[in-house]
Amino acid sequence: MTTFERDAKTLELPWPFTGREAELELIRRSVAAGRSGIVVTGPAGRGKTRLATEAVRGTECARVAGTPETRQLAFAAFAHLLPETVSLHRAVQQLSGVRLLLVDDAHLLDDASAALVHQLAVHGRTRLLVVTTDGERTPGAISRLWTGELLPRLALEPLTREETAQLLAAGADGPEALTVNRLYRLCRGDLRLLRELVGAVRDAGLRTGGPGEWAWRGPVPVTPTVRERTAHLLDRTAPGERETLERLAFGEPLAVPADTLDLRVLEDLETEGLVHVDDHGTARLADPLHGPVLRSAAGRLRSRRLSRTPAARTTALESETAALIRAMEQADVRDLPAPVGEWLLDEGTGLPPHHAAVRARFARLRGELREAAAWAREGLRTTPDDTPCRLELALAVAQSDGPEAVPDLADTPVGSGDGRRTATAADVKPRGTSEPSGDHRVTHSGPGATTNSREIAGGSAAAWSAAARGDLDTALDLVTDEPYDAVRLGVPDRAAGRLSGVFAEHAEALADGDGPALDRAARSLEQRGYLLFAAEAHAHAVRAHRDPSAARTSRTRAVALARRCQGARTPALSGLVLGELTARQRQIVTLAAAGLSNRQIAEKLTLSIRTVGNHLYSAYARLGASDRDALPCLVELPEAQSA
Repeated sequence: MTTFERDAKTLELPWPFTGREAELELIRRSVAAGRSGIVVTGPAGRGKTRLATEAVRGTECARVAGTPETRQLAFAAFAHLLPETVSLHRAVQQLSGVRLLLVDDAHLLDDASAALVHQLAVHGRTRLLVVTTDGERTPGAISRLWTGELLPRLALEPLTREETAQLLAAGADGPEALTVNRLYRLCRGDLRLLRELVGAVRDAGLRTGGPGEWAWRGPVPVTPTVRERTAHLLDRTAPGERETLERLAFGEPLAVPADTLDLRVLEDLETEGLVHVDDHGTARLADPLHGPVLRSAAGRLRSRRLSRTPAARTTALESETAALIRAMEQADVRDLPAPVGEWLLDEGTGLPPHHAAVRARFARLRGELREAAAWAREGLRTTPDDTPCRLELALAVAQSDGPEAVPDLADTPVGSGDGRRTATAADVKPRGTSEPSGDHRVTHSGPGATTNSREIAGGSAAAWSAAARGDLDTALDLVTDEPYDAVRLGVPDRAAGRLSGVFAEHAEALADGDGPALDRAARSLEQRGYLLFAAEAHAHAVRAHRDPSAARTSRTRAVALARRCQGARTPALSGLVLGELTARQRQIVTLAAAGLSNRQIAEKLTLSIRTVGNHLYSAYARLGASDRDALPCLVELPEAQSA
């Protein structure tokens, strides 16, 4: 059987296929023997063709595709599979021996080819994998494949932020977290646009950063796909529309009505889906790509006239910073629009360290640890000795599995009041203790609840630095000012009476060993945006459950949430793998995996060498490990970990 290969829309260069595992498995099951097939739909650029190609890789498959140029030619898509002159009835007979047929760009099929695909679905002898694009005029014979329930339909969702990061990291070097965010925000699932932007940034030399990781700051390159997606925006001719769009591009969000906006024009733009007005009466451009494109096309003089004055920009950024702080004080860190800081970051104009530290803390509480570290580093670019940014960087790095060393906290002020002091080497080594800060306003709601986090962050950073080395005893000694850290490290008694709300629920459920209550607390944390804390609460529930089935469910949820936390590695998550061990065994195994000898572990924990050896021997049996060489991969959170 002759096949027809198309590769113009694949992502083989520069990235291998990644992500979409669930969709890939669904398609493969749908086109397996005994099944009728499936229709895959989605907007242009979403990777439908590549997904379908991967699904049939290694199988005997005939392929056809529609093209705009041949829509008027009968059976044009099947020309390589059928005789020159053929009727529909004869075409169905000719293709009865084809077991699997991939139909790409089915919305571009001529009517005869579309009718043939429909008849093949009716007869059911050929398994069909049909790919079509949303928003295009589709032949009725194709749309009736799913509306008439001949074939199931898979509406392809955009890649998630995590899948986008995985795709971008598949090359020799990948972008840092804030660049991933920018690309994800601009492309909104359009993989063709993503590929073009990455290539244009590389070719234009707009990349910065060191080896192994790159950053993108500066204007958006106007690639062919960018022009295609924004032509309707740049060609606006109605009076006042272009002016209103540009004012939003340089000043969003803007209050409605405002002296700078024509309300009637704004209403028309909102009706057309170009402008979004939120519940607070502020307007912004509906597509994140539109602002950068409008700013790029405005010209120097027009940009100077429309841009915010330094004072106005400062006011807008302060308002944005206050909104982030207010959200943390209300223990709600769900995604919050903050375009001003992102714009300053993207344009490379420099970011005030106070805003960078707040953004870093907000991201860290959401479990976005790489993003938190990146925001902190942005603040340190302009102010290298900024204490809050250094502390946020230390906290993010200490709780993640990245190769970066925990920053040196020497000369970093921690504590407050009479207890204020300077962090020394003792704070980031397995010795020393922390002094109370005297400021416990944060303890009545949870982490991030006060703007005075620098008073407690130093001790917290030192504690997590110790925990990262597996030294939980020292970590717990250092936990004095942030009681929720003690809960996360598995010792809720130290937080008794010092927390409220969902954080108190987590502490009380852990103290009671109540698995269902821990799962409920985890769901509440997840609803408020605390994904890492929710993962840890589910991980705590694994050991608390008496029902093995409930424990497996909690483990699955914990792993799923942990994967969204950008490389998070904390003792509770390590417990997902080491959950069958006692607390002492987990502690010893973690230290052994870090490279400490039995003698060193014994000295650190004040145990005999024989006791350490006995604990390790028992741990090997429970973990299925032959010796300590196998431990490093067990204390990590594996990518493939499942229930």
